[in-house]
Order: sequence, then structure tokens, then C-alpha cells
Amino acid sequence: MLERITEKVVSGKRLTGKEALRLFESDDIFSLGRLASCVAGKKNGRKAYFIRNRHINPTNICVNRCRFCAFSRSKGQEGAFGLTVEDIIGKLKPYCLEKGGLGGISEVHIVGGLHPEWPFEYYLEMISTIKKCFPKLHIKAFTAVEVDYMSRISGLSLYDTLSTLKASGLGSMPGGGAEIFAPEIRKRLCPEKISGERWLEVMETAHQAGIRTNATMLYGHIEHYKHRVDHLVKLRELQDRTGGFQAFIPLAYHPKNTQIQGGYTSGIDDLKTIAVSRLVLDNFDHIKAYWIMLGEKISQLALKFGADDIDGTIIEEKITHSAGGLTAEHLAADQLVNLIMKAGKIPVERDSFYRKVRP
Repeated sequence: MLERITEKVVSGKRLTGKEALRLFESDDIFSLGRLASCVAGKKNGRKAYFIRNRHINPTNICVNRCRFCAFSRSKGQEGAFGLTVEDIIGKLKPYCLEKGGLGGISEVHIVGGLHPEWPFEYYLEMISTIKKCFPKLHIKAFTAVEVDYMSRISGLSLYDTLSTLKASGLGSMPGGGAEIFAPEIRKRLCPEKISGERWLEVMETAHQAGIRTNATMLYGHIEHYKHRVDHLVKLRELQDRTGGFQAFIPLAYHPKNTQIQGGYTSGIDDLKTIAVSRLVLDNFDHIKAYWIMLGEKISQLALKFGADDIDGTIIEEKITHSAGGLTAEHLAADQLVNLIMKAGKIPVERDSFYRKVRP
């Protein structure tokens, strides 16, 4: 079976869901890695990308209570917080040195909870003020879940919500909130969150509005391989229609301080998921090994299993670390370069659209 799949991939033919499931079930991790690495090489050569970015979470106060989430709080609960626009600008100032685009971060990544009291205007003020203060900084912000919430509280259509955000300075969107699309798993994992179908609808609308996005999948909790395959195929189908996804990021579940508990993913499962994702998502240009969740060494290995991006400097990561993240909250650019080079790849510092920003 693997021989037939290999022949199919080498000849450039698309894998079926059944074949993807067979890959997940295979124990031949080395053949899987070689095949995925071959596909990644055809798309990006020996390049491996990273970015100088900073994460900011405006609030952890959220009307939802996803069972896998250790980050969210209710208003007034111990540990709950909400940042003002001035707070956010203060967090960015030390890292936005401008200097002709050199020396500072090039992207801010903003995601947070669904605050029960913040109006849509708060989010518009946030991104417009960031853009005014740091005009060269790319704003990648708001998951599909947050955008759906903004549409509901503003009374605007999805398209008008996204167009208004774009006009205020939104440059692209991250891929969070996808989790697992399968309804039977999603209802147990995050019953209050928008459905998988709605997540796909928000992303399709964003692409129609000219906003590029990423896509994610949370794995290693209560799902099975068949649910991962269903998730990947649905993403591939949407990408066929819009071409608006830039990168796919498999997110390894972290169990601490969550309602569903469980254990951490294994290194084998992490590498297998990267590889199968690379093979199934033939219309995605980039597969990201998110070092915050995978750890530095597994992320480095993932560059041999089909990944071509290890994300960025991050600076301050709260969501994964609330659930027991074992990594640092940031890495310096030279550390990322070192990881990439020691994997035998060519490090490329990119901007938010995978354009090289410096040698």
C-alpha cells in the first residue's frame, strides 16, 4: 500500500482520504518522512523560514469555555486580564525600532478571548492605533472565532466585518480556532465554539475580502486519525476554491490545567502529523512546525519531515504555556537560524507573506 502511495505522490497525483488514513496508521515513519521531505523540497527547495514577530493577547476573559483551553477566564476570576490599547502599544514599542525595517519585529500576532463587554470599536481602535504608531508593522490578528464574534456584536455581515477590519489595518489572519472540524469531537472539545463549518465559512469570506490566512488543526486529545484526515481534506477543498491559505500549522495538544486532561503528544506522532499534512495538503505552499508547541528539537527534526517553517521569535506566548508548555516563551533570531542550519536547511527570514526580508 505504501509503495502505491509513494508512486502516486511522486507522479504528482492527489491522495485520497483513505490513503491519508493509511499513512497515519503506518509505522514506517522513515519512509513517510522521506516522502514528505521530497514534496517539501519540490515546493521550497532547502529553504526553511522564520519571522521576527511578537505575540500579544489582549484578554483572556472569554464567554466560551472550551474544555481543552487553560488560558480563558471569566471576568473577575483570579488571573483574568484585559489590556487597553495603550497597554498594547507599550508592549510593542521596545520591539518596533523601524530602522528601515531592520532591527525590530516585522509582525505582531494578536489573538485573545471573546470579551463580553468590549465593542467592535475597541478592536478597530486597537489595530488602527498600532498601524498609526508603527506603519511598517504587519498586523496578523483575530481567529475566525473572534471575527464571527465581532460580526455578531457589531450587527455587520461577515464580509463587512472583515472589510472594516482590513480598512483599519488588518493585514492577515492566523488560523486558530479550527481545532477539529468533526462535529462529534468538537461538541465534546469546545461545545460553545462556532462549528467547523462556520470556521470554514469565515475563512472563505476572509479570502474573498482579500485577506490571506493560515489554517490549524489541534491534535492529540480525544480525536482519532480519521478525524484528522477529515479535517485536512476539508482544508484542501477550501484551498482549491480560494487559494487564500498561506500555511498550515498542526498544533500539538497540551493537557495541563484543562478539563479533558490526558497526556502530551509523542515525538513520533508530531513528526507523522507534519509529514501526512505535507502529503495531503498538496495545494498549501507551507507547513509550519510551531516550535512553541513541538519544542526546539522536534521542530528541527520536522524540517526533515515536510515542514519548511518554524514560526518566529514569538517574544511572549501565554496560551500554550497556560496548558503546560515546556518551551521558552521566546527565541532570538540567531537561535532560530542555528536550529535551521543544523538541520541542513537554508534559513530565510521572511515577512508575513513569505517574501525574503534579508539574507
